[in-house]
Amino acid sequence: MGHLPKLIEDLALILIVAAITTILFRKIKQPLVLGYIIAGFLVGPHLSITPTVVDTTNIETLAEIGVIFLLFSLGLEFSFKKLVRVGGAASITGLIGIVFITVSGYLVGQWMGWSLMDSLFLGGMLASSSTTIIIKAFDELGVKTKQYAQVVFGVLVVEDIVVILLMVLLSTLAITNQFEGTEMLFTVGKLLFFLLLWFIAGIFLLPTFLRKAKSLLDDETLLILAIGLCLGMVIVARQSGFSAELGAFIMGSILAETTKAEKIEHLVKPVKDLFGAVFFVSVGMLIDPVAIMENRWAILWVTLLILFGRFFSSTMGALLSGQPLKQSIQVGMSLAQIGEFAFIVASLGLALGVTSNFLFPVAVGASVITTFTTPYRIQYSEKLYELIVRFLPEKWVNNLSNYASSTQNIQAETSWKKVFKSYLNIAVTNGIVLVALMLLSINFLLPFINRSITNPVISGIIVLVISFGISAPFLWALMAKRPDNMDYKELWLDYKYSKGPLLVLEISRVILGLLLIGFWVSRLFSATVAILIALPLIIIVLRLFSQRIQKFYQRLEKRFLSNLNAREIAAEEDSHSEKILRQHFKPESELAPWQAHIVDLQVNPNADYTGKTLEELAWREKYGVNIAYIKRGDKLIYAPSRFKKLLPFDHVGLIATDEQMLVFKPVFDSTETENTDIPDYDVEDIIVQKIVVNEYNKLKGLTVRDSGIREKTNGLIIGIERKNERILNPNSFTVFEWGDIVWIVGERKKIQKLNEV
Repeated sequence: MGHLPKLIEDLALILIVAAITTILFRKIKQPLVLGYIIAGFLVGPHLSITPTVVDTTNIETLAEIGVIFLLFSLGLEFSFKKLVRVGGAASITGLIGIVFITVSGYLVGQWMGWSLMDSLFLGGMLASSSTTIIIKAFDELGVKTKQYAQVVFGVLVVEDIVVILLMVLLSTLAITNQFEGTEMLFTVGKLLFFLLLWFIAGIFLLPTFLRKAKSLLDDETLLILAIGLCLGMVIVARQSGFSAELGAFIMGSILAETTKAEKIEHLVKPVKDLFGAVFFVSVGMLIDPVAIMENRWAILWVTLLILFGRFFSSTMGALLSGQPLKQSIQVGMSLAQIGEFAFIVASLGLALGVTSNFLFPVAVGASVITTFTTPYRIQYSEKLYELIVRFLPEKWVNNLSNYASSTQNIQAETSWKKVFKSYLNIAVTNGIVLVALMLLSINFLLPFINRSITNPVISGIIVLVISFGISAPFLWALMAKRPDNMDYKELWLDYKYSKGPLLVLEISRVILGLLLIGFWVSRLFSATVAILIALPLIIIVLRLFSQRIQKFYQRLEKRFLSNLNAREIAAEEDSHSEKILRQHFKPESELAPWQAHIVDLQVNPNADYTGKTLEELAWREKYGVNIAYIKRGDKLIYAPSRFKKLLPFDHVGLIATDEQMLVFKPVFDSTETENTDIPDYDVEDIIVQKIVVNEYNKLKGLTVRDSGIREKTNGLIIGIERKNERILNPNSFTVFEWGDIVWIVGERKKIQKLNEV
């Protein structure tokens, strides 16, 4: 190599300057992303006193690769199951916040006289808060254990996935210039179909491949495979009419469900950091001080919109989802900033050539200001709540509190909801697979057969036999598979339902299956042949071979579920108690009406209470906190009795409110030791359930201790609802009254026995 290519010289300049700026930003404890952007400004064309990047075209290509790896890494951290576990409160809060701020951003852009696409991309830029900045602020301020922090984390997950969808929609709008409602609905449907199809196919194939090739996959090979799969899905996404970023995100989310997820994330991190740095530096290179001064008012209005608009929308979303006023304000104050995704959305608009150059300086300016204010907003959110309560009428505060309590109550028909969800899962998963098979058979298999066989009837029959032979298990499942859970059986045998709703669901999915078969066959033959000949034949075949088809489908389903839950199965082999806590002990959503949550704390080896029994400590009576479990190494002491002792390094699960933890935390952290062997036991099927004090269970007049509920259910009482009063973690001498609703964390079967007549 006689001379160095300009690309190498530019990369050396970019990385050296980026390293220096990030060291400085780490020193002053500011986000590294801002350091990269400043580095880009220093080596960019708008600052003449420093060396400048020459080969901008190649740098832009490397920046595009950086975006791909950023989205791939986000997918690895994301996991679709994490979205399912987010819960209603975070989902409602996130969606309301996104809709409000996106529409507001568009309207502000139009008000400032921007073009249609500039305004749309401004709305997209404001749709997501910065996960890295919020987590960093929570760590520094020590508020991660507070209840509202869990809602914020859930909202960030929702925002991540919605912004990915927004990017795809904005790309589609930019390319097609189609703004009709039907076109948008078709795009959204196509997008969801693409997501679900590749998720199902990826989960079915990839974990199995990784498991069988385990002995051949060292770190180097696994890294190459992961990057190859990522870029391969990028190509598939682009060929399907979607963005490269979506393809990278989907492959990351598929790999996130495998047992190799953490390993891949660790291996890919240096690659992501390198190309991600180049991307953020390229963002900084677009900063023009002249443009910033020219658009200073736009930066001001966008910053105010972020600070007040995101605060207002997130607070209202949290309130509507049933969160208390204080918690809602804390959520809103935490989410009022933008971060990395704003730069990615802005760069997407520039790459597509549909947005103006000034959009980047506006994004950077607003991001810097809102980022610097984040820790202060979180720190003073409680004082803002106190100020608001002081000015709000007492009646409003009480109404908000009552609304929060009523919306969080568990509905009586939980079994029905679970059954409906099971039917929906069956219909969606099998429907997606069937539609994909239909498209493959019509668009690929039929033309391939027609090249060899000229007779359209014969070629149609061959395609029909092959395609329906492959799709038979999924057709059977769509039309005949029943939910495999106890809730379905209980509802089917419950007379009060008269089997009506279940029969409607059964008939509806059979009709759906028949319509799908009819449409499929009509694409190969005429509608008359489909209705009179093919449809009856297919139904007869499905009926005659239903048992064989069912067994084959069950093998496919078992493999899919095994791959989907591979990480949980591996974790179960490592730690049985961790499995219990993760899969069974999930009372957080049920505790929401009480404004309480689970806090996991470790016992200090020098704590002065070690070796004492829980009865001697009397923490529930003194501070109102309840000990749900004690985790000792790999063993779990669930619902410990009053005779259990706390030992050094035990992990204690406490049920408490933020206010109770504020008082109790110094007591728990207070600092002698004694070692004792405490027996342990395992618990299965742990739930949060409520019972009513009535003539059957004869609890009326008994105290919590005399009732024997702890011994009978192997659990503990976490609350009592009495008329309009809520008693969280009642003490042992609380007396039950008629009509009390008693909330118990315990074993399902034992609580059900307690309710038996």
